[in-house]
Amino acid sequence: MIAAAAPSKAILLLSCPDRVGLVARIANFIYERGGNILDLNEHVDVDERQFFLRVSWSLDHFSIPAEDLESAFAPLGREFRANWQIRLSGKRSRMAVFVSKYDHCLREILWRHSLGEFDIDLPLVISNHPDLAPLVEAHGIPFHVIPVTPEAKAAAEQRQMALCDEHGIDTIVLARYMQVLSPEFTRRWVGRIINIHHSFLPAFVGGNPYRQAYRRGVKLIGATSHYVTDELDEGPIIEQDIIRITHRDTLEDLVRKGRDLERLVLARALRLHCDHRILLNGRKTVVFD
Repeated sequence: MIAAAAPSKAILLLSCPDRVGLVARIANFIYERGGNILDLNEHVDVDERQFFLRVSWSLDHFSIPAEDLESAFAPLGREFRANWQIRLSGKRSRMAVFVSKYDHCLREILWRHSLGEFDIDLPLVISNHPDLAPLVEAHGIPFHVIPVTPEAKAAAEQRQMALCDEHGIDTIVLARYMQVLSPEFTRRWVGRIINIHHSFLPAFVGGNPYRQAYRRGVKLIGATSHYVTDELDEGPIIEQDIIRITHRDTLEDLVRKGRDLERLVLARALRLHCDHRILLNGRKTVVFD
């Protein structure tokens, strides 16, 4: 058995009340232990007086073993009253994709995953319909069908959560999964469920947004990827994009253009999440791209 390679890089994500000298203290923590900073981004929310930071550094000559890094930083985190996490290179996110019948976002994820674009493992896809099984299984990924009915919704979610636990899933992606998750489910996965919404939120929410937009004669349509919360389609936004519409576009054109936006916006959101570039800020996000 080949031993796993030692991590070569660490990434710290941190948020805390703003104060003087935070960047210097954190940079000094890294410098004093032989680390070389590779990338550093910081932001201050002046209204909330909150500080946000993402810093990555090389572990090549770092004096603290990777397995002891969190305990070594913990005293500084407590002093700053910070929410923080350290990610190590080589430890891939384990992602589950939930899908219904629409295939465009799923195809985009599978294609990019096959290219190695996402730093993830994709051990399973879960659906409430069997339609996309051939697509998923052609990529060598197990496909699990768990029907969802109003009477058995809770039982279906329990099976879904059990599968995610069994496979060590840390991120769930709703790739046009046409079911509303329960508060029990969303609270268990705070900041770890990513959805794609077929609209530029908050406009034209609800059913059939393309028809609403078409009837209003819009000049722009969009797509929004966000973290899922108890409030439907109100979670912190990760990524959005828009495309121009003219009077020449038919309803079918809007659907086609919107479909392209959805898959690309979701792919960008997944990259940001898997690269550990997002910090939650209440109902908002700080994204260091």
